Amino acid sequence: MLSILAVIAPIFALIALGYVAVNRGLYPADGVKALIGFVNNFATPCLLFYSIGTSDFGAAFNIGIIAPFYAGALVCFVIGIAAARWLFGNRPGEAVSAGFSATFTNTVLVGLPIMSRAYGEGALPVTLSIIGLHGAILLTLGMVTMELTRRDAQPLGPTLVLAIRRVVSNPLIWGIVGGIVLSLTGLDLAEPVAAFFSMLGQAVVPAALFGIGGALNEFKLSENWQQALVDSLIKLIVHPAIAYVLMIWVFQVPMDIARYGILLSAMPSGINIYVFATFYDRGVSVAANTILIATVLSALTISGWLYVLSL
Repeated sequence: MLSILAVIAPIFALIALGYVAVNRGLYPADGVKALIGFVNNFATPCLLFYSIGTSDFGAAFNIGIIAPFYAGALVCFVIGIAAARWLFGNRPGEAVSAGFSATFTNTVLVGLPIMSRAYGEGALPVTLSIIGLHGAILLTLGMVTMELTRRDAQPLGPTLVLAIRRVVSNPLIWGIVGGIVLSLTGLDLAEPVAAFFSMLGQAVVPAALFGIGGALNEFKLSENWQQALVDSLIKLIVHPAIAYVLMIWVFQVPMDIARYGILLSAMPSGINIYVFATFYDRGVSVAANTILIATVLSALTISGWLYVLSL
């Protein structure tokens, strides 16, 4: 247990530092969005490019890990929608937004730092193979489902075009595609170029954790916190539980590899659920509360999953 605390303590200490710094005016609240923008648009794409490009990405692309991760996400999406409709009486569009809150994982700002801290550089290829598909699959799923269910739905065609544009314009995708090309071609980067990408990649962990901590000041507990708690538990417990069953019992992936996918599925909901909710103006308070509750609770649930995965 002490070893588990040693893994997560620095992670959540950095998150707490970001929260306190912004809350007490030691770091400007306006700077949080810029910091997260730096992580998402510059540092993480460089990390993805360099890590994928210098690893055997083909070997890391394990269907026995990727399929259970996204199967679990899909089940959580359905459970979240059903709970919103039948337990909390949400309208269809609000229910889809709530389901998305229980589905979309914070793979970058929280997932990458914890995976690196818990399992080292060896976890990155498998982790990045999941991240590479994450936004493309789940954003498209959420947007298409929203357009099919809400009353004022627009034609589906423009929605698909918009989803594709959002995915293609994402710098994370550029880093992933560039890294895959580099890995498949076997080209070697010149030392100064490799150092450039490596140095930027090293900024991801501290900047991401400080940024997510600062961003939590934006989300205050309000109405619908009970529904947000349900969505948080679905994300933190149900998703990794499904991934565990499928990876270990169905696909029989060795634990020393499966644990990467299971732990990543145990990460809290990402900030994109709030972006999604505000874009459609559906379930905004639920999304905001889910980010706050899930991130705070994840300190306990991630510790629990680390213990289970170490048995």
